[in-house]
Amino acid sequence: MDMQISGKRALVLASSRGLGAGIAAALAEEGVNVLLCGRNGDRLEANCAAINARGKGHASWVWADLSDSDFQHVILEAVKARLGGVDILVNNSGGPVPGTSEDMSAENLETYFQSMVVPVISLTNALLPAMKERGWGRILTVASSGVIEPIPNLALSNTLRGALVGWNKTLSSEVASHGITANMLLPGRILTDRIEELDGAAAKRTGKSVDDVRASSVKAIPAGRLGTVEEFAATAVFLCSGPASYITGSMIRVDGGAAKSL
Repeated sequence: MDMQISGKRALVLASSRGLGAGIAAALAEEGVNVLLCGRNGDRLEANCAAINARGKGHASWVWADLSDSDFQHVILEAVKARLGGVDILVNNSGGPVPGTSEDMSAENLETYFQSMVVPVISLTNALLPAMKERGWGRILTVASSGVIEPIPNLALSNTLRGALVGWNKTLSSEVASHGITANMLLPGRILTDRIEELDGAAAKRTGKSVDDVRASSVKAIPAGRLGTVEEFAATAVFLCSGPASYITGSMIRVDGGAAKSL
């Protein structure tokens, strides 16, 4: 299938590793010029070198921290200098610390709200006018399967990513007539560094080994295994494509059937 996005320009947030890096690479395979951002310059540089070595879409990068007050300014300057504009925006962020609802403090809520919610909405609003003018745009927000079935001991993540669900659905109806789609992509258990960190935290909390924690989680997945970054990224590419123009305001799960909700 022709994804009809060769030559488009994409900004992929939090793309130094994991899901963001995978999405950036997969978009570039379709001929998209991508701007990666994150807090690890060495990884970003290596990711771009690997993408550019394949000779399809071109990749560049910028160091940027979503929690910094000048995040948006840094990103928009980099977009102007290296892409000239954004057709595809992939909103992505790292996850907050594990914990229960009782563990949530006002300070933690505010800190992570400022790094996981505010910059996503603010940056999207800054890039929307040009998308509207061109009559084409793709906004894809990576969240978590916890927004449809809360994940135990991830109360902060369930709460803050849930806020983005209401925002995305509202936004999608406001921009659809301009040829812009806004969707959410919900990963389940995809094998990334984040999963390694969460499994390690669960092992410490329960006194089990990491292998036992992993085996227990896999047992609950109908597909019988963890997902891969490549599988997740392929879904992201389709949602950012031309043929996906009639999909908007949706939440797409990539979880091997793990979520029990309808």
